Amino acid sequence: MNDSIAISQGRIYGHCAAVLVLIAFAAAGPVRAHHSFAAEYDPDRHGTLRGEIVDVQFVNPHVRYRIRAELESGSVEEWELQTHNVRTMVRMGWTAGTIEVGDRIEVSGALGRNGVRKLSMDSVVLADGTRFEPRGGEVADAYTTSEINADPNQSYGVVTNAYPIDITGLWDNTYRFRLTVDDLEPRPTPFTPEGKAAFEANENWRDPSKSCRSGGLPRLFGSPTNMEILDVGDYYLITQANRPRRIWMDGRTAPPPGSAPSPMGFSTGRWEDEVLVIETTHLEPGWLDGSGLPMAGVGTRLVETYTISEDRLSMERRMTIHDPNYTEPLVRVRGSARNDDLQFVLDPGCDPRGYYRDLQQQGLIEALWEN
Repeated sequence: MNDSIAISQGRIYGHCAAVLVLIAFAAAGPVRAHHSFAAEYDPDRHGTLRGEIVDVQFVNPHVRYRIRAELESGSVEEWELQTHNVRTMVRMGWTAGTIEVGDRIEVSGALGRNGVRKLSMDSVVLADGTRFEPRGGEVADAYTTSEINADPNQSYGVVTNAYPIDITGLWDNTYRFRLTVDDLEPRPTPFTPEGKAAFEANENWRDPSKSCRSGGLPRLFGSPTNMEILDVGDYYLITQANRPRRIWMDGRTAPPPGSAPSPMGFSTGRWEDEVLVIETTHLEPGWLDGSGLPMAGVGTRLVETYTISEDRLSMERRMTIHDPNYTEPLVRVRGSARNDDLQFVLDPGCDPRGYYRDLQQQGLIEALWEN
């Protein structure tokens, strides 16, 4: 901020600071309590702003607003407000019209680090008194379901091959969903020394998803976005979050080591009795989750098993990650279910402008091009 802030005995007092006294709070909600959030926001500094909305960006990777906050001195400062992605907000009943330019609101949440004028939206009060709290368990609750709405006698797609089980069609990945942060087993994370050093060196702002680049595998595996599986003859085509993936089923082998990697890698599959097994290599280096757990790329191998329920209406998907950064494999488990009301919806677009604005304010634009 332009005005000074003094910190004393766990409390933060703002002199001519934005509206209310800024106070410490004990802990972030479950969805906030991870390495990525802590690198961008300070969970021990909580602020409340009141003012007029001057810009709305209801786009991915995060819904953002700009507020002209009124200070006690009578002056104003523009702040950026940030919350979850479009899909999450819509599932919680939040739309592009919930907050519009010209609306006057009160908003509270954790403050940005390094003096950046930004706030993570934990609660919002509209001019008419309506209150929203887009945080904590509400996020997971918006996605997770344990119910199945499907007909076991219905055909869900065209079957080309005589595989043991027909998995063609749409699958609802909100079934038994859990957040893809700190979800990998075992715990504590079994780092190698090199892996631990890489994790500690990771910086939140380098997360590819923040700049609208594909997070690829294995992060997409953990997403609650709907999944469509097509039997195309030589391969299964799996589409999720607008990203196609081929699972070659014709017995071909992976390209030799050193071949060009990609975010989705090269995948081959086979049926073992009634379990589909998929192996993936040739992945680009990246992150295993939003906390910055590193993935080497070279030497990384993913093994997935899709175990179908007896009634064929649900399945457990298990991914085992073999990576040089860890002394033993890491495991991520998800569920999928048929849903007769499910429709394949294109993923909302993504706008990286807020990301680059953050980098500019923090003097990190030049550092972006390093490495």
